[in-house]
Amino acid sequence: MNVRMLVLAAGGTGGHMFPAQALAEEMISSGWQVKLSTDRRGARYTNNFPSDVDVSIIKSATFSGASIFGKVLVPIIIFYGVLQSVLWFKSNKPDCVVGFGGYPSIPAVLAALILRIPTILHEQNGVLGRVNRLFAKRVDFVAFGILPENFTTKNAGYIGNPVRNSILKFKDSPYIPPGDYPINILVIGGSQGARIMADIVPAALSLLSEKDKKNLQVTHQARPEDKERVVKLYSEGNIKAEVSSFFDDVARRISEAQLVISRSGASSIADIATIGRPSILVPLKSALRDEQSANALSMTSVNSAVSIIEDDFTVERLTVCVSKFLSSPKNAKAMAAAALKRSSKNSVTRLSELIINLVIQKKDGSKPTSLPIKKGTLE
Repeated sequence: MNVRMLVLAAGGTGGHMFPAQALAEEMISSGWQVKLSTDRRGARYTNNFPSDVDVSIIKSATFSGASIFGKVLVPIIIFYGVLQSVLWFKSNKPDCVVGFGGYPSIPAVLAALILRIPTILHEQNGVLGRVNRLFAKRVDFVAFGILPENFTTKNAGYIGNPVRNSILKFKDSPYIPPGDYPINILVIGGSQGARIMADIVPAALSLLSEKDKKNLQVTHQARPEDKERVVKLYSEGNIKAEVSSFFDDVARRISEAQLVISRSGASSIADIATIGRPSILVPLKSALRDEQSANALSMTSVNSAVSIIEDDFTVERLTVCVSKFLSSPKNAKAMAAAALKRSSKNSVTRLSELIINLVIQKKDGSKPTSLPIKKGTLE
């Protein structure tokens, strides 16, 4: 019996890598061979991938932030990456390629289209990224992690964002609303932290009443360059805090939190929803398509979160929000329950079924079972 092979194309940040890791875990457990095509930045996230995943660093590049000379080199670098991928695909004959967006996915996805290998794109956000938009009408299927507002196309569907086993392990953790006992607040700014969280959160929490502050235990993910001043700010505010540039047990920390203050990246939202925790979300203002606002809306629409745009994310505004939250345990419990309504705990299964059905249809010529997702069309 031949072992099926899946190629995952992802890189850059955790937002692309984490759902790829979740799919790798699912497909390997189903007996598939999995290969990851990524860049050097993406390779930093592979330590937690299953050990059976074969990782290849493929050349790719982006025009964003490049110098004039660098922009001249971009097409050459991408061409070389595509050539690498084509040669490897011809030798190893993968059954399917799944791209997770971002420029590091370009070589593998383009090589798959050239060789007519079944190809799926997974878009973590409710708005197509530039790379996924480039390929959306050329691939076999586009799977959305967050249901887009304008959901209109025959080769697209909503499946949710796959979450890793480390997150799923805590999906049934009971929620303890705020009260007169230790209260955990988790502050995360995406996979790489966020300066605005360092600028606002410690100062805002320091303005809480002494009654509220006495029970606070803050866990704050900060950029390395912000860590020292964040530690100092919490100390000056008389708040117990653990500050680090990276936590390898984020799932446990989410499960222990009464409140999460976070950016609204798709993977962060999927993790928060799966475990079921109230949140204050701050969409990234510089996001080109404002996808983080769309992501936040998926949570606020069910009253599981409060969303504050960057221009309104001030020390005073956050102090008021947190104070109100701490004084309303009944509302906090309702928010936690509502977050579970946006849970992605079955998404990885739906994505794996989509892959298997597509391969059956394309390779074996037999009729696939019905797609386990809602279908529509892209504009």
